[in-house]
Amino acid sequence: MLETYFPILLFVLVGLGVGVGPILIGWLLSPNKPDAEKLSPYECGFEAFEDARMQFDVRYYLIAILFIIFDLETAFLVPWGVALKDLGLPGFLIMAVFLIELFIGFIYLWKKGALEWE
Repeated sequence: MLETYFPILLFVLVGLGVGVGPILIGWLLSPNKPDAEKLSPYECGFEAFEDARMQFDVRYYLIAILFIIFDLETAFLVPWGVALKDLGLPGFLIMAVFLIELFIGFIYLWKKGALEWE
């Protein structure tokens, strides 16, 4: 019985060792000399000047969401390119339709001004 679960136990122990080990080594061996400079909040190279709960412009979130959408959609190109020989002409045409839709969406967003930042 132990023979069947031993690889899993070993895997968990090695994973914990790799994850927790460097943290413990750093905690035990690192010097602890706090000063005002190290304990001060860091925000973009200068002191924070407003409340952390201030409102952001909605355009920031729009640009971030658009980046994630286009980034994830272009990530589909790598496996498609690797398997293109196996997919043949139908796979090529399906990806061509996908890229045309992606391009039309990009042009639409560009014309609407969603990529402009004032």
